[in-house]
Amino acid sequence: MRPKGKRLTFVLIGMGLLAIAAGLMLTAFQENIVFFYSPTEVHAKQLEPGQRVRLGGLVEEGSVERTDGGKTVHFKVTDMAESIPVVYSGLLPDLFREGQGVVAEGYLRVGGTFQADEVLAKHDENYMPPEVADALKKSGQWQHMEDAMKKSGQIPADAGQ
Repeated sequence: MRPKGKRLTFVLIGMGLLAIAAGLMLTAFQENIVFFYSPTEVHAKQLEPGQRVRLGGLVEEGSVERTDGGKTVHFKVTDMAESIPVVYSGLLPDLFREGQGVVAEGYLRVGGTFQADEVLAKHDENYMPPEVADALKKSGQWQHMEDAMKKSGQIPADAGQ
């Protein structure tokens, strides 16, 4: 075989191996990717029960209930347009409370209840997870939330001007 043919063979073999490696990496990533959805998106997409997702929004006022001696917590996550009931067993973050931003990772059960394996809460008075803020902006509820936060004193009345 001529040198030019040998080089072409090596290049083709190298490209084939690279394509196989890329395919294996994409397959591994696909199994571990967890998508973020707001309650409105969950209702619109009709997600399959058991599919792992991150659900983000606000903890609905008056929805937090503790059962099983406080070990299990039931609450609703809302984007001010739709809400989804969530069940979580475990310790909640110290900053978890009604009306605050939250991201829950888990899966949707057959009855429409979200079974959370992990719950993350905002970390300071002015922070909201970017995914939650984006979902609220998409639903058209962001301005309502900002107005309510200004009225309650959580953010200064002249902020953003």
